[in-house]
Amino acid sequence: MKAARFHARKDIRIEDIPEPELRAGAVKIDVAWCGICGTDLHEFLEGPIFCPAPGHPHPLSHEESPVTLGHEFSGTVAEVGEGVEGLEVGDNVVVEPYFVDGTCDMCLAGSYHLCRQMGFIGLSGGGGGLSEKIAVDQRWVHPIGNIPLDEAALIEPLSVAHHAVARSGVKAGDTALVGGSGPIGLLTAAVLKGMGVTTIISELTQARKEKATSSGVADHVLDPSKEDVPARVRELTGGTGADVAFECAGVNAVLDTMLDAVRPGAVVVNVSIWGAPATVDMQKIVLKEIDLRGTIAYVRDHPAVIRMVQEGKVDLKPFITGRIALEDLVEQGFDTLINHKDTAVKVLVHP
Repeated sequence: MKAARFHARKDIRIEDIPEPELRAGAVKIDVAWCGICGTDLHEFLEGPIFCPAPGHPHPLSHEESPVTLGHEFSGTVAEVGEGVEGLEVGDNVVVEPYFVDGTCDMCLAGSYHLCRQMGFIGLSGGGGGLSEKIAVDQRWVHPIGNIPLDEAALIEPLSVAHHAVARSGVKAGDTALVGGSGPIGLLTAAVLKGMGVTTIISELTQARKEKATSSGVADHVLDPSKEDVPARVRELTGGTGADVAFECAGVNAVLDTMLDAVRPGAVVVNVSIWGAPATVDMQKIVLKEIDLRGTIAYVRDHPAVIRMVQEGKVDLKPFITGRIALEDLVEQGFDTLINHKDTAVKVLVHP
């Protein structure tokens, strides 16, 4: 089958590899759509980060580069392994793309997303959604009912957003500032709006500002190149500042803005994956007693997110801005999102 394989920094190849073998407790999935994630772009530009380097196999997948990419994907169950119950051939599904050991202190405490050896399917080995087929243990496979398969490819990043919002402690009636309206920023705003939170987005690029408005996920869209974002946030909140803020850009200036724009006692959640160390003005955190929180991926978020979409609280259609073939992954996918990101939000690949 065809698969996109990460070999090294700026070296991703479409190759013919064997189809995965079905094992007990797993299902084989025909991949329908796979989104290109910001994490994939970081791997391409700066990796290996999550992809295991040659000679350093991941402790759970036992694979090293080259590995198959793609962790935001949907598909249809093609085969069911021995011992699998509750899933049938023909079911449309998404995958929560984890490797965990199940034995460390974090796993035993229920925080499997913080597993000491955690890895991601589609980054750390185990196949990936940028291929025609994948075999996945039943634990990580979630039925999606009647959600269209292209929209369902966004369930994974929406789960990232859902977990970040849960980490913030935000509640209906609060005001939230989202720094950056790439896919994760937009989906974070979508979750917030679905909860009844007033949402302000700060974004530079025209296409993403327009998407924040046209999708209905932002009550206010601010351009930091044209206005003083902290001052505008205070103006919009009666002088107090935002109750929570979400850094979704991996840009130091955005993090600084989040710290300036929140009220005293607020929570700032860092959602983005950083390509380089950040600097943090600790005095801002100290004097305002700001809680700065990290967040990684998701933990038991997929079922709630699937319900949100099924109940119409989040509409995923507006965020899909491109559909391409696997063969065009680098030229039409990665190049667009890296060098022409003002023209695209979420590009889906059809293996």
